[in-house]
Amino acid sequence: MLNVEATIQAQFANSPSLGTIIEGFNQAIDPSALIDDWYENVWNPQTATGWGLDVWGRIVGVSRVLQISTTDYFGFSQGMPGAETFGSGAFYNGGAVTSNYILSDDAFRRLIFAKAAANIWDGTISALNAILMSLFGNEGVCYVEDNQNMTITLVFEFVPSPVDISIIASGILPRPCGVKMNYIFTPPVIKDTDFGGDIL
Repeated sequence: MLNVEATIQAQFANSPSLGTIIEGFNQAIDPSALIDDWYENVWNPQTATGWGLDVWGRIVGVSRVLQISTTDYFGFSQGMPGAETFGSGAFYNGGAVTSNYILSDDAFRRLIFAKAAANIWDGTISALNAILMSLFGNEGVCYVEDNQNMTITLVFEFVPSPVDISIIASGILPRPCGVKMNYIFTPPVIKDTDFGGDIL
């Protein structure tokens, strides 16, 4: 309580013993520090950490754990960043070997905000560009191209990390209904994915 003296009955107001007991009890149960910590670490997604971010992830529907491909396959760097040459990479057999990767608080916070934006996305390319820039703007230029044939291409003018590729391929990025989504890296690399649905 902010003014505990006002709650003491008049006949006991001048009792130093009672005043000390009540003031000590008030300090012991003062919830202001707990409320400040709760707001900082859980309630405010811009400053939340650890468990608080995990709660926000459940609210918007994303997980802190991503699956990242751990096998380097044979290919050309123009077709797949990090591809290996003869004798170094295995041929792709249709099923990637993956490992779980736990996102740091900062990376997970970006993913949460991107998913929250996707949940209220208005369907415009400019809004999708804003989501891309909130996720990857610190790493380079990225934007959406409308191919005018019921497909869109996400253009990344940088080579993303395996974690970024997993975020891109996770299906977190929204797309208009019935529109197929591809993505391209620089140097030009087209990844033909539809994130779980064909053109309708």
